[in-house]
Amino acid sequence: MDVVRLNTAHQSTEDSTRVIENVRAVSDKIAILVDTKGPEVRTCKMKDEENIVVRHGDTLKFKGDPNGVSYGDTVFVSYVDFVADVPVGASILVDDGELAFSVVDKKDDCLICTSQDNGVLKGKKSVNVPGVQVKLPPLSDKDIEFIHWAIDNDIDFIAHSFVRNKEDLLAIQKILDEKNSHVKIISKIENQEGVENIEEILNYSYGIMVARGDLGVELPAEQIPVVQRRLIRTAMQMRKPVIIATQMLHTMIDNPRPTRAEVSDIANAIYQRTDAIMLSGETAYGKYPIDAVKTMSRVAFEIEKHLNPEEEISTIKVNNEITAQLARSAVKASLNLPIKALIIDTNTGRTGRYLAAFRGQLPVFAKCYKKRVMRELSLSYGIYPDYFSPRESRDEFIRDSVKMVSEKGKFVPEDLIIVVGGSFGKNSGASFMEISTVKNMTGNQ
Repeated sequence: MDVVRLNTAHQSTEDSTRVIENVRAVSDKIAILVDTKGPEVRTCKMKDEENIVVRHGDTLKFKGDPNGVSYGDTVFVSYVDFVADVPVGASILVDDGELAFSVVDKKDDCLICTSQDNGVLKGKKSVNVPGVQVKLPPLSDKDIEFIHWAIDNDIDFIAHSFVRNKEDLLAIQKILDEKNSHVKIISKIENQEGVENIEEILNYSYGIMVARGDLGVELPAEQIPVVQRRLIRTAMQMRKPVIIATQMLHTMIDNPRPTRAEVSDIANAIYQRTDAIMLSGETAYGKYPIDAVKTMSRVAFEIEKHLNPEEEISTIKVNNEITAQLARSAVKASLNLPIKALIIDTNTGRTGRYLAAFRGQLPVFAKCYKKRVMRELSLSYGIYPDYFSPRESRDEFIRDSVKMVSEKGKFVPEDLIIVVGGSFGKNSGASFMEISTVKNMTGNQ
């Protein structure tokens, strides 16, 4: 695995601190991503912890009060203005769509709803209203607590849930800026509004996560593959990393082997050229967490053998940036020559993200001048980042980096290597591309 995700909906800051201590004891290269709850609505707790059994056609009252206690035919949800925001005719979906209710009437203090299913309505379950924009604040008190905790603990990413527009992100960025923090924001796309505003959201994000659980409740199931592909392509064009998440190996929560459909789902995400694929319940509480990681990894490696980078080079737009031009040229050269690897140096990660956007077949060994950037690039396609202290000259960088990579990759003196680097200091960006043998670059004749 390259990144560890912490789901704050189910953890306290103390729980999360123990997890990151364990991760950092294992490796300083694994990035840590904190997942906020975001602007969500949930059912409130049940009276005497007794769930409400519903039958098709039953009438229930939905009320908005985070301190309310659900009982009998009355269901309280965590959003105060729920009744005002939800119109008659809307559908209320509870627990990731397990139960559906139709709003047939509205009173001053409640919505009158009829059940469309048989089932059990439980407390603290998700509530979605497809097609309705509820005016929730972008951050909850718990979100704010965890953002400050993430800053204080040098976390790499904050994945913000239910991002609808740039305002949701600016609320987080304001806190980060106030504390001069370099934590990067990953926007979770989980509703129609987020899909519609994807380019605006990407402009204010380090990357995105396609969270198909809630997205699959908000949108018809048959639209999810189309939306997934669109979001991946948009992120690639804007050179931002994209994660595909939710239920990728769901049956491995209880079973040691995946279904063929799940393997195909992983393969489809990789064929669509996602940067990263994510496990959730499979590793959070499943019976076979290690097997799930191994399975996902095997599928990824197999599918990547059959990808054609030439399809991507022509579709990724290149503007007047030198870094983007060099990245495209390096990937093109790797297709026409028997190149074994690409090496880059980077101070901000930009060169690595640009190379990742072209989805080349060769490993890109990123020599990072900051450990934080090393961890950030672990999220990007095909990048193998390491920490690397600055060298005095361009020649020293080429010699030392190629020597390190050739030892790690078992390359022989005659193997061709591409180096993309900067000649004018670590803050000046990429300015050259060099292609030669390991022997020539290391000076070992």
